[in-house]
Amino acid sequence: MAKWGQGDPRWIVEQRADATNVNNWHWTERDATAWSTDKLKELFLAVSVTGEEGSCEVTEVSKLDGEASINNRKGKLIFFYEWDIKLNWTGHSNSGVKYKGHVEIPNLSDENDPSEVEFRVYLAKDEPETSLTELMKKSGVQQLREVVVQYISSLKTEFTQGMILPTENGVSHTAVPDTKQKVAPSSTRDVKTVTCQSTGVKIPTCKVSMKETFLTSPEELYRVLTQQELVQGFTHAPATVTAEKGGKFQLLGGNVSGEFIELEFEKRIVLSWRFKTWPAGHHATITLTFIDKGGETDLQMEARGVPQSEEQHMKEGWKRYYFDGIKQTFGYGAALL
Repeated sequence: MAKWGQGDPRWIVEQRADATNVNNWHWTERDATAWSTDKLKELFLAVSVTGEEGSCEVTEVSKLDGEASINNRKGKLIFFYEWDIKLNWTGHSNSGVKYKGHVEIPNLSDENDPSEVEFRVYLAKDEPETSLTELMKKSGVQQLREVVVQYISSLKTEFTQGMILPTENGVSHTAVPDTKQKVAPSSTRDVKTVTCQSTGVKIPTCKVSMKETFLTSPEELYRVLTQQELVQGFTHAPATVTAEKGGKFQLLGGNVSGEFIELEFEKRIVLSWRFKTWPAGHHATITLTFIDKGGETDLQMEARGVPQSEEQHMKEGWKRYYFDGIKQTFGYGAALL
């Protein structure tokens, strides 16, 4: 788990009096490492080539060390990525003999053009020489280089959606192509499009559902989420909380704000909730349901109206700064690794 203050900057308190990022002026960062890992594996494992000698295919991504991130500064997106990759490939000759080999890609980074990326193709130890190695060095490397190009393109289009959202006047400084994002099969999505009343901009939204178990009673967990001093404790940041119907709250130095819509002691809390980087005036509706399990409590979180491009960051933020923060601060969970 990341140290406090080293997560998504949108959940971190900025050292400014007003804690706002006016017109995307200040530096924000999005971690693209997890997304890149899945994307690179998906693309590399689809590589296969056929020639007169037989066929070869990538069967495993055995090493994928590195990181990727995207920064937004003054409305301009800056990309950083650096990867050290090793692939396993299997070849089948026309005579039915099977061969195994590897491909090393040591320098896939933003500092190198795709044409400069190095691919080292060789047979596995104790494998006899075969012409399939040349097939991988030529046709195989050509496809692998195309994968690199596709990854970089996807990073700059698919993953960057929502990084520069409309400002108060509804104008974005940088346009991002309208590319559909891939969604993990386990995600529960209820995608809709709503119009933000203050900007008139149509926003694709989705539903986010999460559940976490805490080793405490519903009563104690309810107090943690509604008492200002306790909220400041688990968020490690200034907060104002007025836990009554129509009462306002502001957490993490203003990065998160909203209003209490409904409160039912020990049972349910309904919030109007937003990130300060979301389009002006746009809120999600969050319902927190407390389920007594006798000595422990299941907390179900359902958020409707979350900007579609913010789904993953919403999940990561609630997991890190709410659920794990509460467990670390008050000891309501097993030791976190």
